[in-house]
Amino acid sequence: MRRYELMLVIRPDVADDKSQSLVDRTTRQIVAAGGQIVKVAPWGRRRLAYPIDRHREGSYQIILFEAPSDAIAELEHTLLITEEVLRHLVTRVERPVKSARRDGEDGEDADLPSGLDEEEDEDRGEFIDESESEAAPAAID
Repeated sequence: MRRYELMLVIRPDVADDKSQSLVDRTTRQIVAAGGQIVKVAPWGRRRLAYPIDRHREGSYQIILFEAPSDAIAELEHTLLITEEVLRHLVTRVERPVKSARRDGEDGEDADLPSGLDEEEDEDRGEFIDESESEAAPAAID
């Protein structure tokens, strides 16, 4: 199962209990599709960057969950036809890679990329990628 983040923007005129029931219904749908809820975080009422359906504010809810990829299409379809939801966005979240230490290794250089040590890092100076250069492509040697 993959990890996803769902951001809901709910209309500001929806009562808090109705808003909470919408979030509960959404989480039940995720669980029924074979997923599991990791975290639900209400962000509260915030001003929108631009008006949506004549609303200048919205109530934000973030739901972090794990689900099979085929359950996302059904979830998005349900949210599209729900009148209380102004906008929604489902994004896939990459899980952080945990580094495993081998026995006998000391953790002194654990934060440095492989192949680099502190002396080399100081001698290299600042590295500028060719794509960041403002020079013409022919001038880069």
